[in-house]
Order: sequence, then structure tokens, then C-alpha cells
Amino acid sequence: MRIWRALVHGLRTLLVRHRVEADLDDEVRHFLQEAENDRVAQGESREEARRAVRLRYGDGMAAREDVRGWGWEARIDAVWADLRLTARSLRRSPGFTAVVVLTLGLGIGATTAIFSVVRPVLLDPLGYPQADRILALDTRNDDGTRVQTAFGSYRELSARSRSFTALAVAKPWQPTLTGDDEPERLAGRGVSASYFDVLGVPPVRGAGFDPAEDIAGGARQVVVSDRFWRTRLGGDPEVIGRTLRLDGEIYRVVAVTAEGFVDALAPDARIWTLLQYDPAEASFDSREWGHHLDLIARLRPEVDEEAARRELADVSARPVAAWPRPDWASLSRGIEVRTLREATMADARPIMLVVAGAAGLLLLVTCTNVTLLLLARGARRRGEFAMRSALGASEGRLVHYLLTESLTLAALGALLGVAMAGAGIEALVRLSPASLLRLDAVALDVGALGFAAGLAALVGIAVGLAPRLHRSAGGPQAFRDAGRGQARRGRATRRALVVTEVALATVLLVGTGLILRSTLSLLDVPLGFDPSQVVVMQVQGTGLERGDAATHRFYDRVLDEVRALPGVASAAWTSQLPLSGEVDAYGVSLADDGAVEGLDGPAYRYTVSPGYLEAMSVRVVRGRGTGADDVAGAPPAAVISESLAARLFPGRDPLGRSIQIGAPRPDPYTVVGVAADVKQESLAGDHAGAVYVASHQWHWADRVRWLVVRSEGDPLSLVASLRRAVWSVDGDQPVVRVQTMDGVVVASEAQRRFVLVVLAAFALAAALLSLIGLYGVVSGIVTERLHEMGVRAALGASGERLVGLVVGQGMGVAAAGLVVGLLVALAARGAVAALLFGVSSLDVATYGGVAALLTLGTAVACIVPAFRAARADPLKALKAE
Repeated sequence: MRIWRALVHGLRTLLVRHRVEADLDDEVRHFLQEAENDRVAQGESREEARRAVRLRYGDGMAAREDVRGWGWEARIDAVWADLRLTARSLRRSPGFTAVVVLTLGLGIGATTAIFSVVRPVLLDPLGYPQADRILALDTRNDDGTRVQTAFGSYRELSARSRSFTALAVAKPWQPTLTGDDEPERLAGRGVSASYFDVLGVPPVRGAGFDPAEDIAGGARQVVVSDRFWRTRLGGDPEVIGRTLRLDGEIYRVVAVTAEGFVDALAPDARIWTLLQYDPAEASFDSREWGHHLDLIARLRPEVDEEAARRELADVSARPVAAWPRPDWASLSRGIEVRTLREATMADARPIMLVVAGAAGLLLLVTCTNVTLLLLARGARRRGEFAMRSALGASEGRLVHYLLTESLTLAALGALLGVAMAGAGIEALVRLSPASLLRLDAVALDVGALGFAAGLAALVGIAVGLAPRLHRSAGGPQAFRDAGRGQARRGRATRRALVVTEVALATVLLVGTGLILRSTLSLLDVPLGFDPSQVVVMQVQGTGLERGDAATHRFYDRVLDEVRALPGVASAAWTSQLPLSGEVDAYGVSLADDGAVEGLDGPAYRYTVSPGYLEAMSVRVVRGRGTGADDVAGAPPAAVISESLAARLFPGRDPLGRSIQIGAPRPDPYTVVGVAADVKQESLAGDHAGAVYVASHQWHWADRVRWLVVRSEGDPLSLVASLRRAVWSVDGDQPVVRVQTMDGVVVASEAQRRFVLVVLAAFALAAALLSLIGLYGVVSGIVTERLHEMGVRAALGASGERLVGLVVGQGMGVAAAGLVVGLLVALAARGAVAALLFGVSSLDVATYGGVAALLTLGTAVACIVPAFRAARADPLKALKAE
């Protein structure tokens, strides 16, 4: 009840203050009158009674103040009063206010933008029930590296393991949707029937896949995403049972996923279908052959990850006759177990940590800079605070005011920072490759706004107390001493803060310099081909009714049309494109009279049309490339790369030798040429070897191929003609990923470029802020010692000597920060080591360049206050003495 009365009284005080004040005045007057009447009743005169009451109780002002300060509403009044005072104070110092708000906006905005980008990778759980119990399982190569799973391995683990409620496999599927306007290629997945059970996300519409249809020849079924259903199918409430024409076949929609569902293994997937592998066939032959499946599993409730790991190790180590294992797919090398989150975020996590760390360093620099500004402002206001103390303001009251002021500045900075963060997020999304970010989860949402608000509060509290912690003692004496300049302890504190700023900027600059040097090193890496004046596009031959012969005829006819176009110097098809992000590797072994001598690891498999090596300007070192005579029925011919030749035939002539590509076949390939090595996965990667085979001589016809066209002029000017050439043969074929080969090369290093741009922006901002802070400190020192400079000039010190004195002080502060920063950068160099190429993390040129850059910046920051010191008037100094 007391709480309720206090609440009601406080609200009444805030809402109808004039009535409450009038009531309080009446109560005080009534009390004083009653006290006076009591004394009169005891025999005193009215004048004596009034004087006695005034001596004892005063005029009632103290009582009024006591009553006003008693309730919770008094604290609201105090805050409101401090806010009004803060607003007046900041309006009187617009320059100071603008600089602080801009600085805080930069730090809070950059940190909030990075938080929005890295949160889905580092913090947010996957959107599945008990997602920590979903495991990703990978088999291992001979060298211990991870490799995707073969279908036969999946079948064995499904049959023999007891740790999981279900296992599932998936692979990429990119069907072409036809029937409406232009053909559209969809991002999808081919999955086993248990896939959504493992993820724990049943569809919201429809019953999902029928496990009985997950066999060769089963009914063609698809599950579509909620977004695809709404945008492409018009949100049709009768969608279940509706048919879609995909790759020339009719598929029936059996389910729609929940709104917001994202496939962690393929975030851009919009459609899923059954793998429909035939378990009756040999587990490692036909379509089941090869390491091409992602394997996931959900733990049983009573089984933990470690127990599952032990069981899988036991199954791997004990093969059984019922599940034969060819050497290339042997589980005996072990199974790597990770949570699904770890598996999907493994590549992005180190990069996100580096970027988040850089944002944190920039935030520290901005906080340090604002603290310097507030310290300088506090020094100028020492007299004001001393006067307030002398007039009765308590220490707590002054601290409360300072915190109100700093939190107001932080709030204004946060508002600006949120606007900056919005623009920054858009820039980061455009800059970053989709494989790095969970683009579906990147947004300036409530969580990001809450982060910005919390960050602003922490920053406001942290920087707001600095001036009070370093003030001189209060009282009248401090007021009289307020014009004597900053105390020595204050100068030392400001110097320490500048040292911190320079050190943090040094760390960021070193990291940026190392990655920049790596990027420049990558530009000098031989590609093995010439990307200039080359345009590429991907075409997907849809329609299973085509068959291999019809597929070859389609691509051959398109190639004839393309080669006849004006401006085309050369053109060819290839099953995969260097640096495109797609990898198709097969085991390559020696063959002698059809007998395999030994598997020698994977090599990139290219099925190409005649003229591919010429179109890409890949040099043929020995022998010949694929030609028009390499057709079906002719002796199978292969061109291998230099690195593969060195690996398979060390010290021997590879020409004329026989090799097997993939599973052994009765017709091995004869090596007819050796081509230069080509960068396949990344510019920084090693050459793993490549084998080129005429598309007509491969075991099947690749449905998806890249068209490579070398132009005589601007390659992009051919795009419209190339599209028409494809559609003149078949208008149902999608043409996607149209770009220049130069663009493909640049995009292959998008992750490194993303980190470089972010670090460079943060490092330059940090360096600029630190130099501004250094300028402020040196300028403040000159102001405090201007009288001393005048005396020195009067005693014969030259202007050059005074300039050297000031610059030397600034250089000393910067040098201390530089040394600390270089030591920290050396200790933390491992954070960027994985992003380096051709450059050591101890690169002397980088460290030396950063030192030179900051030294030059320090000289520039010190030169203006130094010349001001040199112009100190000796006459004024002598008069003051």
C-alpha cells in the first residue's frame, strides 16, 4: 500500500506540479503557524514566538527541499534538470558536440554493422529444434583431409550405426523451370527422404516426401520453400498436388516448408527433390559413385556426441563383408564428426573473427578519442565544477551530471551510428560473397538496435567519468586555481590515451598491410590462362528425354552458331571453369593392359569441346590438345596438366601412356598431350593436377556446361548475341552466370578482398582519429606552456629549436604507441595468417611501412602547434614575469 501511495504521489507531482507545490507551501506555513501559536499559548509574545520559530525552523525552505528530495519523482526531476543543463551546455559548444557525436557515430555505427553481419555466423543458433544434436559427417582422404561421402558409405552407416534417429544425404540440384516466359534455373537440393526429419523441420503444408518413392523410377516429387510458393506459385492454397516442369520432366509438389526455413547446407535452395538412387545397384557404381554427398545425422536423445564419435570410429575400423569398401571410399581412414553449425560456418568463422576484432579495435580508438576530448573539456570546466562544489553540490551530484552529459552524447552518436550502420550493412552485403554471409539473416533488426543502444550506454558511462576522475580537488581553492592550466597528472593521462590510440591504429594498419601485400602477391600469380577478352556463361541442357546423344547434338549446334557470330575469335564448351567455385575431381591412376597399378589421388576433370585450350589460351607444353578427331568410338584420348604428369610419370615421358579416370574401365585413356597448370579453386591454392577429355569420349554427357568465348573486341558486347544463339537452338535452356573471365578471377578472391576493404577502412579511420588525438594533446601542451615558450624565446631560443621541442614531444608520444602497437601486432599476427599468401606474418616491409606512415602522420599533426609555439611573444612573457 505504501508503494502504491508513493507511486500515486510521484505521478501527481510530475503531472500537476503547481498544485503539489501549493499544497506543500500550505503545509509548511501551517506547521510554522502552529509552532508559533504553541509558543504564544505558553506566554510568549507574538514577536518572540515568531523569532524563536524562525531560529529553530528557518523560513521552511529546507523543509520544502527535504520533502521535494524524498520521493522517486525527485530523481526524475534531477535527470530532467541535468538534461536541460546538458542541452544548454552542448548548444554553447557546437564544434565540440559535432566532433564527439561524429566520432561516436563512426565507432558505434561500424561496430553495429559488423555485429549485424557476424552475428549469424558467430552467435545465432541454426533455426532447427535442438540444432546442436545435428551432426555433419565427413569421410577422410589418405592425407587426412575431409571429403564428401559416397552413397555406399551412407548406406553402410545407416545400417550399422545405432547412435542416430536418422541419417540423410544431399547434393546440389539445379533444375530448369520451364513453361512460363524465359527458362529459369532454380537453386535446389537432391536429398534422401529422411532429410527434413534429420533437420527436425516438418513441412507446414503437405505430408512431405514418401520414403517408398526414394528409389530409381519412383514418383517425381518436390518440396518447395515458402518464399518460392509465395513469389513463384502465387501463394496458391491448392499447391499440394500441383505439377512443375523441371528439366523437361513433370514433378508433383508434395509439401511447402515453414516460413523462414533456410537450408543450412544450401541457404539459397528453393526446391528439393528425392535422390532416387537405386539401392539394388552396386553401392559404389553408376550414379552412386564418387564423393559427392553431404551426410548429416540427428543424435538419439540418450546419445551424446562423444558416444556417437566412438561408435563411428568402431564402425570405420571394422569393415564387414555385407558392405564392401573400395579403396577410394574406405571408411577405415576415419570419419570426422562436427556439429552442423561448425560444418556450415567453418570457412566463414575465421574471417568473421578478424573483422569483428577490427571493429572492436576501432571502437576502442573512438572511445579513447572521445575521452581525450572530454578530458580537455573537463580541464576548461574545472572552475565551473569547483564553483558548484563550493555552492554545495555533492560529488555524486556532479558525477550524475557528467554521466547525463556523456550519455546524451552517446545517444546522439548512437542515432547517427544506426544510420551509418544501415548504409554499412548494405555495403558489406554488396562487397561480400554470398558464401561468406548468411544473407537471409543480415539485417538492422531489433537485435542490432538493442546492441547499438547497449553499446552507447557502455561507451557513455566509460567516457563520462574520465573528467571527474582527473579533476583537481573541489572547493574555493580549486576555483581560484582554475586558470593555472591542466594538472601534471591530467597531461600524463592524455598522453597515455594517445599512446593507446596510436597502438590500436598500428595493429589495424599492420593487419591491413599484410593482407594488402598478399593481394598484390596474388596479382602476380600465373593463372595458366589468359582471362582478357573472354566472356563466359553457363548453360544447362534440360530434359531427361534428350539422352546423351541429343545432349551432345544440342551443345554442338550451339557451338556452331556461336563460332559463326561476328566478333568471336574462338569458342568452346567445358564441364567446369577455373576459379568459378565449382570443383569436379576424380581419382586418376595408371593403367597397364587394363590393370590398375595404383590410385594416385584426385585431379580436376574437364570434359571439353575441341578448341577449349586455345579459347582459354592454356599453353600445350607437349603433344596436342583435344581435337575434332576425338569423338565417340575413337581411341579415348586425354590431355593432362604438368603437375599431374610429374605426379604420375616422374622422370618419364607421359605421352602414349594409359590412365584410368575414376572407376576402372576396359577402355583407358591414352595421354596425347601435356598442358600448363591452371589455377582451379583459388589463386592461392596449389596445383592439384587436371585432366582434359573430349566431351564425346566421356562416359556420359555433362548436362551443365560453361561456354567460353574469346572475343576480338569488348567481350560483353557479345552477350545478347550469345543468348540468342543458345535460344535459337532450344528456347527452354537457361543461360546464367554471364560474366567476363576477368570478373571470375576477381570474384574468386572475394573473401580476401572483403577483409582487405573492411580492415583498410577501419585502419585508416583509426589512424586518422589517433593523429587527431595527438594533434589535440600537442596543441594543449603548447597552450599550457605558451608562457614558457615565450620565456625561452626571450632567453635566446630560436624558432627552429622551439619547433623541434614541440615536434619531439609529439614524436615521443607517437613512438611509444608505435612500439606498443608493433609488439601487439607481432603477438596477434596469427589472426590473419590464414589469409596471407606469399607474405610472411613477420613481413619487415609491412611493419616498416606502417612505422613510416605513422611517423609522417605524427609530423604533420605536430607541425601546426609547433609553429604556434615558435611564434610565442617573448615581450608578453617578460611582462608577465
